This record gives sequence, structure tokens and C-alpha cells, in this order.
Amino acid sequence: MELRRAGDSGLSLSRLGLGTMTWGRDTDEHEAADQMRAYLDAGGNFIDTAAVYGDGDSERVIGGLAGSLFKREEIVLATKAGITFPDGIRTVNNSRAALMAELDNSLARLGTDYVDLWQIHTWDSENPISDALSALDWAYNSGRARYVGISNFSGWQTAHCVTRQSNQGGKAPIATIQSEYSLLNREVEREIIPAAQALGFGFLPWSPLGRGVLTGKYRNGLPSDSRGASAHFAGFVEPYLDARSSRVVEAVCVAADGLGYSPLEVSLAWVRDAPGVTSAIVGARTSAQLRGILTSEQISLPEVVREALSEVSAIL
Repeated sequence: MELRRAGDSGLSLSRLGLGTMTWGRDTDEHEAADQMRAYLDAGGNFIDTAAVYGDGDSERVIGGLAGSLFKREEIVLATKAGITFPDGIRTVNNSRAALMAELDNSLARLGTDYVDLWQIHTWDSENPISDALSALDWAYNSGRARYVGISNFSGWQTAHCVTRQSNQGGKAPIATIQSEYSLLNREVEREIIPAAQALGFGFLPWSPLGRGVLTGKYRNGLPSDSRGASAHFAGFVEPYLDARSSRVVEAVCVAADGLGYSPLEVSLAWVRDAPGVTSAIVGARTSAQLRGILTSEQISLPEVVREALSEVSAIL
């Protein structure tokens, strides 16, 4: 699998990253192990998780696989901090103390002394950003994190943080930002991707398959075994079951039929090779689904197809 440099940093990531949001909850340890084998066999090196995934269970599963399935130094291990669900209520806390405690807890669950990439999971309007950035500096300077990044920040928030952390002694430079990007959601093209290209940080799209909708599985209704039909993912998928999204999905399916590919392969290849993308993060509930996703590595889209899909999915 092709490796790409994350902006101006020394961090090199495979162009597909393995997301683990469902690990420890919808994906048990055996399925996770099969997914890890398939991904590593395909040449991938980038494993992405977060402290909040499965209330830490995703990190615990990854930690349990270390040593038996991979050598620590052979993978890029990333996690995120800042979101918790005490008493089932989503809470964002990017205070220095909270972030530091979360990172140490993540390292214990992962069974490692360091992560390759530590990311602030989302913006916190209640705590000063200087407090959060000081936690990144602490993690970077203490060796707990080789690189640091941010996730789900707006354009101005991203530029503000990247500029504050640049070219200053003792500051941890922002190496990456992680944001949603697919044919169904191209908002990052307004500011995030241009900022990444201008300021020299990597861009990591999450949900490049439009929360699963771009696979075409929802064309004829809501499959009972889909995320859209599950209690904890229904609200996540529902925004992309509208008329506009349906038109984009139909265009993807027409392109896929003409090329002899699957809609999944077409949608993922479009994001993976879009300007400014470092590594597209993909996730699957089962190893069979992941193997289907990894087949996209064997294809590239003709430019005329890329342009047609870009036109039909253009942001207004």
C-alpha cells in the first residue's frame, strides 16, 4: 500500500487507515484480529482509535493484539482524547488536566509507552484553547506522543491552532487534522483542505463512504443488519438518507456498473486520491466487509469519472 507523508512532518501513513470505532462493541476480539491481519497483509500501517470508542474497549482490544499480530514499531498507532459519556451524556473537556489523564489511561489500555499520533477529538468552547494546546506540548515533549493533531475543528479553529504551534520552541507542531469527507460531505474543501495544503499539515478523512450510504446498501430501504437500523448508529446515518444523497449514490452506482467496480470501490477511490488527502480512514464491522474495502487498493478512477462525480456532488 502506498505511503504518504503527512504534510511537512516526518510522519508517513498508508493511504488507507484502519478505523476501530466499533471494536470491542459491535466487533469482538476475534473479528478485530481478522481485520488487523487483513489490513496488515494489504500493506497498511495506520491504526486509528479514540479513548471514547467503546468507552476504552477499542483501545483495550488493540492492546491485546499487540505483540501477537504486529510489532509496535511497525505500525502508526493513533488515538484521540477530549470526549467522554459520563452517565450517558456526551461531554467535551479539553482542559489540560483532563486531556493528560486521558492520554495516560489510553497508553495503559493500549499497553504502550507512546502513541505515534495523539489528537484532540473536537473543539471545546468551554475551555481555553491554550490549555488544550499545552497538553499537546506536554505529550510531545515527554515522548508520550511522537506527533500530535486535531480532529473535527473548523477552518478558523484549525488555522489558529496550527499557527500558534508553528516554529516555536517547546511547541508541538500540528501534524494532522481529521475531518469527515466523502462524496456526500465535501464541506472540508471550503477551508480545511486549502489550509492543509497552505500550512503544511496532513488531512485524514473519516467516513469516506458517507457513513456507509455510498456502498449503495440503502438504495431500496433500511437493511435490518445495517448501522442505519441499529440503535446507536441510526442518527449517525439518517442525515445521508435524503434526496440529494440519493442522487449522488445513484451516480456512483452508474459509474460502478460502467467500470465493473462496486459502488464502495468507486466512492473510496474518489476520496483516497482527492487533492490534499493523506490517508482515508475506513472502518468495518466484520473482516469480510474490510476485505471488500481493501479491494479498492487495486483500482484508480479514470479522470472523466472523477470529474463527473465531482460535478454531481458539488457543494453549493
